[in-house]
Amino acid sequence: MNSIYNYTLEELGEYFISIGDKKFRAIQIFEWLYRNRVNSFDEMTNLSKKVIEHLKENFTMELLSLERLQVSSDGTRKYLFKLSDGHFIESVLMKHNYGNSICVTSEVGCNMGCAFCASGELGCVRRLTLEEMVLQVLTVQKDLDKENTRITNVVVMGIGEPFDNYDVLLKFLTVINYAKGLEIGARHITVSTCGIVPKIKEFADFPLQINLALSLHAPNNKLRSELMKINKAYPLEDVMEAIEYYYSKTNRRVTFEYILLHGINDTKECAKELIKLIRGMNVYVNLIPYNEVSTKPFKTTPHVLAEEFFSILHKAGINVTLRMEHGSDIDAACGQLRAKRMREDINE
Repeated sequence: MNSIYNYTLEELGEYFISIGDKKFRAIQIFEWLYRNRVNSFDEMTNLSKKVIEHLKENFTMELLSLERLQVSSDGTRKYLFKLSDGHFIESVLMKHNYGNSICVTSEVGCNMGCAFCASGELGCVRRLTLEEMVLQVLTVQKDLDKENTRITNVVVMGIGEPFDNYDVLLKFLTVINYAKGLEIGARHITVSTCGIVPKIKEFADFPLQINLALSLHAPNNKLRSELMKINKAYPLEDVMEAIEYYYSKTNRRVTFEYILLHGINDTKECAKELIKLIRGMNVYVNLIPYNEVSTKPFKTTPHVLAEEFFSILHKAGINVTLRMEHGSDIDAACGQLRAKRMREDINE
């Protein structure tokens, strides 16, 4: 049977029309699933017994299986979910002064092979379904319901390259944005890409005003190619041109994510190169402390040096922030908890 969570509102409406029912049935069900967040079809009290029986006979509504939960001293929560085929994915809930932000995974593993990241150590096994992406948000929201609070922001920058799962990504964004459901505002949703140039341009035509972030991490092609294999396919010149195109079509400022790696990309020279690369562009630079991974040689930039890097950019008129560390006392780095759990299976 299909999961009821594997449908967009439009698809579910078309399904009910195909069985001789009315399209608005989908709206009723979406409200029960995502606004009321019921746990069974029997709780959908404004549906007839006939409709409820049809749903029970043709659909499932199981949530993701929680394999492990880590909670940091700063309130960050790392969820490790086990999928129906035995694979593992992660989601991270971060608590900010402006609300609760969840970092969502889009693939089982990743093919991008970024040198500093644990996500791609075993490559990409498969892309996630709509159900598996949506249920990360819904499962964590149900956890927050116990505290009478809600997810306010969604960032698709967990395991995987979102633009490698493009069609499902767009459906996911539509579902979580729906006004009578989870109602995550479009401007509170961010999609992060390593720099898949054709998809950046295609995403410019997506009707929702979703934020776009680029994983930059280096100010020149030589260093970026060493850190990120994708740069060999789409070098910085092409990526920057795509970002300019995206801005010209959407008038929305793009965020450049820049993980600070000690002695690698955090020097004064790198800061000056970065200024030269992006000067005149309407972008926002987010400097991110590195969460160290035991299987990687990279180290976190000391805070004093990170502040120095920030200061150089700020004095040059660059819109820049230095992000606070989140979950440094747990396996918070992208893919880290999943990789640890998989190594446990190997060692058994």
